[in-house]
Amino acid sequence: MPRKKVLITGVSSGMGKAVAFALHKKGYEVFGTSRNPEKWKDFPFPVLPLDLADSHSIRQFPGELKKHTPSLDILINNAGRGFIGPVEETSEEEMKTLFETNFFGPVKLIQKLLPLLRKSGSGMIINISSVAGFLGLPYRSFYSASKAALMMLSESFRYELHGSGIRVVDVAPGDFATEISKGRIYVENRPGSPYYETYQRILKDIDKEVSKGLPPEAMAKLILKIIQKNNPKPQYIIGPFEQKILPLIKALIPGKWFEKIILKNYKLK
Repeated sequence: MPRKKVLITGVSSGMGKAVAFALHKKGYEVFGTSRNPEKWKDFPFPVLPLDLADSHSIRQFPGELKKHTPSLDILINNAGRGFIGPVEETSEEEMKTLFETNFFGPVKLIQKLLPLLRKSGSGMIINISSVAGFLGLPYRSFYSASKAALMMLSESFRYELHGSGIRVVDVAPGDFATEISKGRIYVENRPGSPYYETYQRILKDIDKEVSKGLPPEAMAKLILKIIQKNNPKPQYIIGPFEQKILPLIKALIPGKWFEKIILKNYKLK
C-alpha cells in the first residue's frame, strides 16, 4: 500500500515541526511549508515555499507541490500567527495581515489543493483553530475572531463535502509551550494610552501562560490519532485542563457569570 501523503503548513513552528517529524517517523510521506524554506534544508522531508499572506505565493503553490507529488491525502493547516493589542489602537493593516495568515490564506490554499485531495478518494483537511475561537479574550480580540472564523468555515465546509470522501476536522488547541511569541503581531501601545498599564501586565501574563502549556508532542500524538481514524470527530479540543473546559463552561452558565470569570482571570475592574 502506498504511503499517505501529508502536507503540513508552518513546519518552522514548534507545533508544526513536532507534527511533521512525528508523521515522518511513522512512515507518512510528509511535505512541509515555510516562508523561508532554505532555513530548513536539514529536515528529513521537503519544505516548500509558501506565504499564506501572499495570494501570488498561494497561486504558485500547487505547481510547486506537483513537482514532488501528483496527489495529496491529508492537508494540515497549521500555519498561523498570534496577535495581541487593543481593538481601538489596531490598524487596518494589522487586522488584514492577521486575517490573511489565519483565515483567508488557509481557505485559499484549501481551494487550490482540493483537486489533489479529490484524487485520493478519501482525503482529509485538518484546520488548526484555537480554544480562543470559542472566547472573546481581552487584547486578543482579532486573534479570537480569526480562529472563530476558521472554526466556523470548517463546520460549514464539512457539510458541503459530505459524500465526497473528504473529511474536514477542526482541532482547537489551548496553550502550548512553543515560541509563538516570536511570530506574534504586537500592536504598539505607548504610555498615555488608556490601555497602557493593563495591556503591559496582560502581555506578561500571556507569556507566562504559554510557558506552562502542553509540549508540542501532545499535538503530534493527537493528529496521528485523528488521521488513523476511519471516522474522526468533527472537532477536537486539546490543551491544559482549565482551558479545555472553558468552552463547555461558557455554553452551560449564564453570560454574566462567564463574563465575571474572564474579568477576574484578567484582573479587569
